[in-house]
Amino acid sequence: MPTDENRHPLRFGLKTTPMHLSYDEILRVWEEADDLPELDDAWLWDHLMPLAGPPGGAVLEGWTLLAALAARTTRLRLGLLVTANTLRAPAHLGKIATTVDAISGGRLVMGLGVGGTRQPDGPNPAVAEFAAYGFPLPSPAEGLARLTETITILRRMWTEEVFDHDGPFTTLRGTRNGPGPARPGGPPLLLGGWGDRTLRIVAEHADIWNVPGPPHNSTEWIAERARVLDAHCAAIGRDPAEITRSAQIIVDHSDPAAARAHVHALAAAGIRHVVLALPRPYPDNAARRLVEEIVVPVRESGIV
Repeated sequence: MPTDENRHPLRFGLKTTPMHLSYDEILRVWEEADDLPELDDAWLWDHLMPLAGPPGGAVLEGWTLLAALAARTTRLRLGLLVTANTLRAPAHLGKIATTVDAISGGRLVMGLGVGGTRQPDGPNPAVAEFAAYGFPLPSPAEGLARLTETITILRRMWTEEVFDHDGPFTTLRGTRNGPGPARPGGPPLLLGGWGDRTLRIVAEHADIWNVPGPPHNSTEWIAERARVLDAHCAAIGRDPAEITRSAQIIVDHSDPAAARAHVHALAAAGIRHVVLALPRPYPDNAARRLVEEIVVPVRESGIV
């Protein structure tokens, strides 16, 4: 597994899940984090209904909220961890993302995942969410094919002045995307997921690979999934060290020592970007506490 620490120094971000929370509560944390250079980035999610707690509770739409927070911050890189690909048409998503990139002055990281799909068994919260908002729920194979097509369209929107596209799900004619991205080639692409077929797409396209939070972030499981990603990279001739390994953990405000130990284990498994997800309600100085109780002690222990 690649562990080139000079190439990928350990970075930290925070995540505020906009569920059962007000805009002001989230804004308070983001503005505080923007003043803390130890935190590199901040993240939201992409769901339309709560996944826990009262089903009628407040949920703010991810990209709309991200645009507002981009306008109120100046330094943090930002994105959705991750965008549900099946909730928006690809070119429309590209226009939304380009707008947020412009608002933020080029700070967007394009977080993207397959989104909801039909599952053969087990609980599937996407069923109720997609039904409530009128979205069809594709099969896993179709979800992966749609993800690949979206990546292709996003890249073209960020690199070509005008283009046509004839794909398996999308037909575009004379697509333009002014003003274009702030950076040549567009925002870096973060892909979330862990399945074998998803990791092939990560190997082909991603700048960052993100592993979702519990239960999918034990170090043994991550190490096994990383070996699959490395094999896909080898098969296409890509240096696996080009892909930053990223993981999410949920922080227990009452037990920062556990979070520090988890970060150490993740770093030992090759993770170079750790997103610290805050449980609600957010205490006073929530972002500063992450820095003082987790980020600084971890770095002082010798992990750079």
